Amino acid sequence: MFDPSTSPRVFGCAMGVDFPAAVIRGLEQRLQNAAPEDWARVTLFVNTRRMARRLRDLFDAGPPRLLPRIRMITDLDDLLPGDPLPEAASALRRRLQLVALTNKLIEQQTGFAPETAGFDMADSLATLMDEMQGEGVSAADIAKLDVSDQSGHWARAQQFIAIAQSYIDASGDAPDAEGRQRDTVLRLIAHWAETPVTDPVLVVGSTGSRGTTQLLMQAIAALPQGGVILPGFDFDMPDVWDEMAKDKAGEDHPQFRSLKLAERLNIHTNDIAHWSDTPVLTKSRNRLVSLALRPAPVTDAWRIEGPELTDLDVATAPITLVEADTPRAEAIAIAMRLRQAAETGQRAALITPDRMLTRQVTAALDRWNILPDDSAGTPLHLSPPGRFLRHVANLFDRPLDAEALLTLLKHPLTHSGHDRNEHVLKTQKLELRMRKQGLPYPDRDSLLHCASLADKNDVEGMERWATWVASLTFGQQLPGKLMLADWLDRHIALAESIANGPNGKDAGELWLKKAGQEARATIASVRDEAEFGVELTASDYANLIGGILSQGEVRDRDTPHPTIMIWGTLEARVQGAELVILAGLNDGTWPEAPKPDPWLNRKMRLDAGLLLPERRIGLSAHDFQQAIAAPEVWLTRSIRSDDAETVPSRWINRLKNLTVGLATQGAPDVWKDMQNRGSIWLDRVRKLETTEDVARAPRPAPCPPVSARPRGFSVTEIQTLIRDPYAIYAKHCLKLRALNPLVQTPDALLRGILSHDVMEAFVKATLAESNALSVEALLSHAQDVLTAKVPWPAARALWLARFQRSAAWIVETEIQRQAIATPSLFEKDATGRLVLPSIATTLTGRADRIDIDPAGDVILYDYKSGSPPTRDKQRHFDKQLLIEAAMVEEGAFNKLGPRTVRAAQFVGLGSNPRIEDAPIDDEPGSKILAELVSLLSAYLEGDKGYVSRRAMENDTDARDYDQLARFGEWDVSADAEPEVLT
Repeated sequence: MFDPSTSPRVFGCAMGVDFPAAVIRGLEQRLQNAAPEDWARVTLFVNTRRMARRLRDLFDAGPPRLLPRIRMITDLDDLLPGDPLPEAASALRRRLQLVALTNKLIEQQTGFAPETAGFDMADSLATLMDEMQGEGVSAADIAKLDVSDQSGHWARAQQFIAIAQSYIDASGDAPDAEGRQRDTVLRLIAHWAETPVTDPVLVVGSTGSRGTTQLLMQAIAALPQGGVILPGFDFDMPDVWDEMAKDKAGEDHPQFRSLKLAERLNIHTNDIAHWSDTPVLTKSRNRLVSLALRPAPVTDAWRIEGPELTDLDVATAPITLVEADTPRAEAIAIAMRLRQAAETGQRAALITPDRMLTRQVTAALDRWNILPDDSAGTPLHLSPPGRFLRHVANLFDRPLDAEALLTLLKHPLTHSGHDRNEHVLKTQKLELRMRKQGLPYPDRDSLLHCASLADKNDVEGMERWATWVASLTFGQQLPGKLMLADWLDRHIALAESIANGPNGKDAGELWLKKAGQEARATIASVRDEAEFGVELTASDYANLIGGILSQGEVRDRDTPHPTIMIWGTLEARVQGAELVILAGLNDGTWPEAPKPDPWLNRKMRLDAGLLLPERRIGLSAHDFQQAIAAPEVWLTRSIRSDDAETVPSRWINRLKNLTVGLATQGAPDVWKDMQNRGSIWLDRVRKLETTEDVARAPRPAPCPPVSARPRGFSVTEIQTLIRDPYAIYAKHCLKLRALNPLVQTPDALLRGILSHDVMEAFVKATLAESNALSVEALLSHAQDVLTAKVPWPAARALWLARFQRSAAWIVETEIQRQAIATPSLFEKDATGRLVLPSIATTLTGRADRIDIDPAGDVILYDYKSGSPPTRDKQRHFDKQLLIEAAMVEEGAFNKLGPRTVRAAQFVGLGSNPRIEDAPIDDEPGSKILAELVSLLSAYLEGDKGYVSRRAMENDTDARDYDQLARFGEWDVSADAEPEVLT
């Protein structure tokens, strides 16, 4: 196929060429006069299975001929005489072995890494050791590095790498995959040196970015009929290669890999020839991008070569630049363009490393029922089985809170074996009861009690179900360590029981569908390698299994659209599209920021001969340079992320600087034209997102029928009726109740309730024993109540500290209170009921505490955890104590009978404790009741509306029914509009 040559053969295909098709075209040119069987003698080594499939598909499309041998670069065993090397050890086994070492390192070296980072550290160490083997760098080479002038961290890492390598060598296991591949390549090179292959052998699609692959490419290029075909080779920079060779920091240039390969082969990059005569349709654009991406030392060429780019308008006419304000606008613009492509039958591909952006685009396409063909799939740990297994693993580590319990119960795989609908219904009832009762940290007993109250129509069935839940979700914590195999047995048994349900079969739907099958295969692989694991705590196991699941992927999609794709950069190399959208072009996203390396810094990598962090940037740049050569291209980015302004990708900046600079020299302003084309689509996004203006809701003041209005109030609701009548309407007329949050927090309401409990327990104890009237006794009661009823350690400590600050004052004033009168009734017994016959309305109240003096007169007390209301507030708004005093005088409290109220006081128990007297002398009971009857009578008139937020103390105060009243569409300055309801 090739003429004899004394130098290695290296060919290239330019950007904008369908690379697999160009490979076949070049073979056709060289074998056009060959015998038919010569096609079968050709061997093509490819670096991805997608490339192999695409080549096979192109050959299958015809014309009829024998198929060349297409094989992976890693498939070399049958080319060697004798027995192949032992199979490589699995990557999981190596990581399990290294977890023991990294956990020990984290334990001994405080601050080296978080305690939960054992598997991640082992994963990064295994990746480093793979790279070392692929580049031919030994642990001894790392140990020889001079780190005397660097941080002690790197010296410790250096020593640990040597220890890890010694441990692996001593284990006697099979070599790692990278080590095995390098040994195989070296043996193959030695074999070919003795017995050269005479049939054509070609390496197709690789740039030799890894050391082992580069060795193989060197050997194949030197064979009598061997050669290398580089993808995306830049033929438009012949005068720059020498400058790049001088610049040792050019790893981030897209063509740096081609330069390094040429240096290894001892040829000049200008000697790399075109593989085929396939026409380059984007030649002018290739020249523009090539010049824009020139290495930094030679960007002065812009001034010389830039004016020679006379066809800028032709080069950039198919390019659209979308600079959206937000990621959402970017995603919608992309989705709209993909929708147009779907309607016209255009083959379109979205390429971006930003997986969040691809999910947003997929969601936006869903409104038009377009499902793109996403090559990446879903990470296994984010699939339903992956999430479920992680939830179950956490049961071994820590007790469940309310949120975690309901998350597990609501998971679609829980109780999926039988009667799933019944399980969902019981879960909903349990949640409502938990929200009402308050159960932030449930245990077995509290869960069973809560469940028994959740469904009074089926108490027995609810208790059976709750017993099943409690038996599986509580008491699973194990404080010690177990071997990995034991953890797996417990984990899978528990997961299958929860997925099965009490009456189901097998494991429900846990292992079904593609995601379940992938999860089962992953767990099986862990079980196969479990003997290489070490003893783990529950936390270690949960982190380990989560890390293993995160490395899997699932493609479990319905039939996707045939012409709308989402690709990774590897897929973009081997498959052509008429429209390519390069999205997320912001620095840190594309190219991605180099990941931090806990083992070797950049200087150590350079000295050792390992790959530098800029290598990944260079590979991304190569992908960008190839993809931008598509027939039609979109370049998209968002100006702002969710929390900050973004920085354009360095490639976008270079392209902009070059084209804008040329525009100032008289060339067309193609950058502005690209932006204008993008602005058209952004205008369409704004129109799509624009909603019709809807009239703002007026300030409500509903007037329900008199028959539907409430005729019973609690004392505390009178303040609500004065300040926010709409809340009374929503609660009593509409029968709506605010749903308590599931994730409960230690709020002011709970603190107030507990303050009452502490004071009641303390005062009752003082009645039984006079010595109990002390600061120590008060704090003891506070400690007991808070320990029993406050499951939040931080809040418990804070509230106890508040009691300590005011304890002396409370005891001192309590001595004065008991010297005046004797505590007689407390909250549970101090209930009253008063009927107002003139308006047929009942008033109920509950006093915090009622004391009786020797004369039989009453003193009312109300505890406040914050500041008590002033006398003026009590006169106009906070009438609770004044009304209770009036009720006492009317005999509304059965256990008291009619009595004279001597005094009524608010006792503030906050950080600045004080007592505030109720103005009962200025506001006697008769006056209070008359004003109350007048107030309630007004709301029994048909045209009297319940105004929302009528007299709030602070405009910023949030109320339970603000959303129902559509507060925010109106403000407190708006007039209420009464609405008569029938």
